[in-house]
Amino acid sequence: MLSNPAHCIALGFGSGLPRIAPGTVGTLWAWVAFLVMQRWFVPSTIGWIILVSLPVGWWACTVTARNMRIADPGAIVWDEVIAFWIILWMIAPAGLLGQAIAFGLFRFFDAAKPGPVAWADGLFKQRDAAEPSWWAAGFGIILDDLVAAFCTLLVIAAWKAW
Repeated sequence: MLSNPAHCIALGFGSGLPRIAPGTVGTLWAWVAFLVMQRWFVPSTIGWIILVSLPVGWWACTVTARNMRIADPGAIVWDEVIAFWIILWMIAPAGLLGQAIAFGLFRFFDAAKPGPVAWADGLFKQRDAAEPSWWAAGFGIILDDLVAAFCTLLVIAAWKAW
């Protein structure tokens, strides 16, 4: 992880290294990091951090996946981090219960991959490629989590509207 700054970012500063449920641990790390950011930054600054994290994350996920020679390694959790930051930023100011519900919904959509999340997950899978396009793989790593975040926000918005 420490051999390359891209690896450190993509592996969620170590939160993606547990053998069991690295995506969940990475999302929990994102939650804690967001709570810290809320104490130090105004919402617009957090929005800029998220915006910068997208291309940086794409680069980091691409480099790390290429170096691991796996198109979508489970240890890469920066996609969960970015997606969950977006959710928390969009639902702010939500209390602990609202954030916990958002966490559960996001983990459901990310892990179960229903409907549009499965579609997004399959878009950039290069199963038969002798030499995969690593930039496409890096983007694919992030895309399905962004769709899972959108689905989470859609459910929350529907619940609030109901």
